[in-house]
Amino acid sequence: MPKIVGKPIEYFYDTSRLVGYFCGDETTSGKRPGIVLVHDAFGVGDYMKRRADALAELGYAVLVADIWGEGAQPQEESEIGPLIGRFAGDRATWMGRLQEAHKVLTSQPQVDARKIASIGFCFGGASVLEYLRTSGDTQGVVSFHGGLDLVGTEWSSPAGKRGKALILTGADDPMAKSSVLLELQKSLTQAGVDWEVNIYGNTKHGFTRPDSDRANKPEVIAYNSQSERRSWAAMRRFLDEIFSA
Repeated sequence: MPKIVGKPIEYFYDTSRLVGYFCGDETTSGKRPGIVLVHDAFGVGDYMKRRADALAELGYAVLVADIWGEGAQPQEESEIGPLIGRFAGDRATWMGRLQEAHKVLTSQPQVDARKIASIGFCFGGASVLEYLRTSGDTQGVVSFHGGLDLVGTEWSSPAGKRGKALILTGADDPMAKSSVLLELQKSLTQAGVDWEVNIYGNTKHGFTRPDSDRANKPEVIAYNSQSERRSWAAMRRFLDEIFSA
């Protein structure tokens, strides 16, 4: 049986203190693929740690990156909106913090630095796609119900090194409208990215979080157990593919 051990991990970007969460299976020896997991709007909380532990059970070493800083876990929309707006307006810092998380992950002795993927939920789903757009220094990215309108529209030519992309989204997600998704697909193709999009019917934003109803916006965000299972299975297949190549 796997023995998952997780711990807080402190690192810095510029003068900002970031507090992530690192975990892995202590019964596995040798190096293993690494995953940078990017949190949703609620920061590095229990939900993201459970997701990290589940990935560690599959044999990966996982770092939940702290984009907000200081391990912040905002709970109210009055806190979350300004945070998202801040980083959308300062993409250098947004991506700089994510790049630093990649450096921290690859510096861990049990991580195979040649095999790194990035996975994100909601805000994190947009983050990993933006990272692919601006850096591409990853074998693959998986976006769960990402806010696609946050992703930049200018992609470089196919000459750059880029990983693969898997986008998992709900057909009824107002933060991933069909017009925005179509433009993103065109951009990915023009940039030479090997991409896949899975669209789940009758599925809104935040479909992987069982507590999504706490937002009290059922027309926007809602849990969908079937879409959660299907998307997690799609992610597992995708990771098997990119790491076995």
